[in-house]
Amino acid sequence: MAQYKLAFLGTGNMGGALVAAAANGGHGAACILSNRTPQKARALAQKYGCAVAASNSEAAGRAQYILLGVKPQMMAGLLAEIAPVLRRRQAEGDAFCLVSMAAGLSLARLAEMTGIACPIVRIMPNTPCAIGKGMTLVVKNEHAGEAQADELCALLAAAGEFDVIEESLMDAGSVISGCVGAWAQMFIEALADGAVEAGVPRAKAQRYAAGAVLGAAALTLESGRHPGRLKDEVCSPAGSTIAGVHALERAGLRGAAMDAVAAAFARTREMGKQ
Repeated sequence: MAQYKLAFLGTGNMGGALVAAAANGGHGAACILSNRTPQKARALAQKYGCAVAASNSEAAGRAQYILLGVKPQMMAGLLAEIAPVLRRRQAEGDAFCLVSMAAGLSLARLAEMTGIACPIVRIMPNTPCAIGKGMTLVVKNEHAGEAQADELCALLAAAGEFDVIEESLMDAGSVISGCVGAWAQMFIEALADGAVEAGVPRAKAQRYAAGAVLGAAALTLESGRHPGRLKDEVCSPAGSTIAGVHALERAGLRGAAMDAVAAAFARTREMGKQ
């Protein structure tokens, strides 16, 4: 029977963020880690009080929820590696649930790769999960019960928000929840660069830019109002803000943002077919 609640097979950026979230929620000792670079798993385990497995198969054999933290093109190989363990556990009635973090791989494709009928959950976390500010999308197959999805979310609750959705929304939704963080960092960096050019010291420029973006996002979420209305309230006639809005519109900010979403969505779909 499972000795641990969570096995992390792959402890990269996303896997590592969820390990941190599990530990922050008091579940570090319930985690067992495996990584192709063992030193990385050991360092993470030491930091968060987790166990370390000697192999992916060992980790997969010792936990209830098996989180697959590898790139889409590596998923088939990982599932083939742990398949004997999964078949043995299923034959022995030892319940487990596979949890994929790979973009673009559908539940049906994951089931095909696994080769057995078993509970599978797809999640798409983001790196802010490590500090409790994440947004994680969740979808499950017909073999995974509501109780399993609820328990998984509870174990990772310190990661932030979770949204259980239909799979038809997963690829598009994961682009927003998973990719926008990188684009937002680019925007923050550009704002800070502009402030530095205007004479603000670098450390202050970065703090001001990040704080402004954080505050704007919080206001949108907490007020529930349309971003355009909130933008209009800051734009005084003939003021500095509307002058900056004009510059951003002239440079094509909105179109560039929409193009980024479209490009990331297309690439996500491509990865699911590989």
